[in-house]
Amino acid sequence: MSSASPSLKRADLSPHPVEQFGRWFADAEADSRNVFAEAVCLSTLGPGDTPEGRMVLLKDFDERGFVFYTNLESAKSRALDGHGRAGMTFYWQPLGRQVRIRGAVEAVSAAEADAYFASRPRGNRLSAWASDQSRVLDSRAAIEARLAAVEARYAGREVPRPPHWSGYRIVPDAIEFWQEGASRLHDRFEYRRRGAGRWEMRRLYP
Repeated sequence: MSSASPSLKRADLSPHPVEQFGRWFADAEADSRNVFAEAVCLSTLGPGDTPEGRMVLLKDFDERGFVFYTNLESAKSRALDGHGRAGMTFYWQPLGRQVRIRGAVEAVSAAEADAYFASRPRGNRLSAWASDQSRVLDSRAAIEARLAAVEARYAGREVPRPPHWSGYRIVPDAIEFWQEGASRLHDRFEYRRRGAGRWEMRRLYP
């Protein structure tokens, strides 16, 4: 664990949780000990309402919500489409900080997905076509052969976004900021949405 930080006070926090997230995210990005500040555990309900978690990368955030991208035929997409709600948990261990987000899920626009897909390295764009994410794969050689076929198909030209690849946005109704404290007296502040642009903040027991 990191060394405990000074006590976190209400006055230290922005009244707007997305703005506060931006401050902490910038701190995490600036800290060289955080390899991937954008790495986040995405939690969903799978078959039989079984909780499931996996790491994804945050690719954008603003007042509308928190965005990540994936194969729309993957297990996570089926869970998101089936339940319509999800959670995110960021843990920046060197800073002794955690952020939890929960809310409804919506699809990003085609324009947003196209713009982000075009910014990805070419190899990542090609692999999005080659992978049937979450489905059974007979061998490594099988997917390598599929990738080779995709590379040949798009040789010398741009790689378009596959119809089965896009993004989701978690529209938060609650965001919690946790900061490590001495003797496990951690500081926790939760924001809850109380209407359009309105949030209520409260301190929680650790």
